[in-house]
Amino acid sequence: MDKPTRRGRVRVATDQDIRRTARTLLVERGPEAVTLRAIARELGITAPALYRYYGSRDDLISHLRHDVVTDLGAELADEVSTIGADGPAQLFAICRGFRRWALTHTKEFTLVFASPTGEVGSAAGSVATLSRANEPFGRIFLMAAGHILATQELTIPPAESVPAELRDDLTAFQDELLSVLGESGVEVPPTRIDLGTTYVMIQFWARIYGHITLEVFGNYPIPLSKPDAVFDALLADLANQIGLTG
Repeated sequence: MDKPTRRGRVRVATDQDIRRTARTLLVERGPEAVTLRAIARELGITAPALYRYYGSRDDLISHLRHDVVTDLGAELADEVSTIGADGPAQLFAICRGFRRWALTHTKEFTLVFASPTGEVGSAAGSVATLSRANEPFGRIFLMAAGHILATQELTIPPAESVPAELRDDLTAFQDELLSVLGESGVEVPPTRIDLGTTYVMIQFWARIYGHITLEVFGNYPIPLSKPDAVFDALLADLANQIGLTG
């Protein structure tokens, strides 16, 4: 069979082809390998042909990043679907599932959670954080937190103990959190989500993310023969700090 002409190859290259090829390059070679030129070479088309679908590499990276986060959210949703409405069990399952995913998908973790803005994935919002509460990963994390806030009496620091420099940012996050929970059908009394609550949530995320990032990149300060036990101890410590039971 004759090989298709270059023009024919351009016609058969689809958005799905491009994103699948970008994901393969990411997994096999890392974020830096995901370029329009490399994708075009893999598909046998010209790089300008890709501009039918993406205006720039940053545009493509933004979509690829969303694909990864969507898959991660779906994977974690499957995990917690068998747990029921037990908020603490859901939250800890999500934390453990996120760690396991990060350790087995290091290139994707690097792109989404560890690429500094302005370099790899420099499009706006290229680094995934809990501030993007409407994303699949952020949503499932916050929904578990919402169940906890709705059903548990927690030990939360008073609003006046929150550093003044953080209050505006935390208030904005508080409003977004209430919106996401409302859209998801999780009923949490507004009085349960104040500055102290959002401050605890950000600290919780920072410690979980920090541990996982150190582990993924092999930067933990000492060799860990049983890293699972260290992570479980971290979760237990976080739970104890806020009086979380269950």
